[in-house]
Amino acid sequence: MTDERYDLTRSAGFMLGTSYRKVSALFQSRLKPHAITPEQWSVLYQVNLEDGLIQKDIAERAGKDRPTTTRILDHLEQKGLVGRRTGDRDRRSFQVGITDKGKELIRETLPIERRANEEVRRCMSDEEYDTLIRLLIRIDRHMIDILERE
Repeated sequence: MTDERYDLTRSAGFMLGTSYRKVSALFQSRLKPHAITPEQWSVLYQVNLEDGLIQKDIAERAGKDRPTTTRILDHLEQKGLVGRRTGDRDRRSFQVGITDKGKELIRETLPIERRANEEVRRCMSDEEYDTLIRLLIRIDRHMIDILERE
C-alpha cells in the first residue's frame, strides 16, 4: 500500500483523536452555560474527589501534563472555584482545595457529563462499552510503558 492511499480510519491514534474531539465538543457545548471547559472540568472534578491534592497528583489523575494543569488551576482559581495553599510536607508545592462555588459547579455539571457519556453508550451494547473501556485502559497503560522507556 502506498502512503497516498493510507486509510486513516484504520489508524487507532487518528480514530481515538477524532472521536475524543467529537465527544469533547458535545460536552463543551453542554458546559457552555456554566463557563467552564471540559479540560477545566476534569481538573476541578479531581480536586473535588480529593481535597488537598498537590498539582503533580492532580495532573496525573486528570491525564494532563504539569504545565497544562498549572494553567488550568490558574483559570479555576481566577474563577473562584479552587484555592491553593503551601503544602504541609513540601513548602515548594501547593495543595489545591475546592471552594463552595467549585463544589456547587460540580454538583450542577456532573449530570451533564453523565448524559454526554450516555450518548456515547447509546451506539453500542453494554458488553461492547465494557470492552471499549478495557481496551482503552490497555492502550493507555501500553503507551505509558513505551513513553517511560523512551
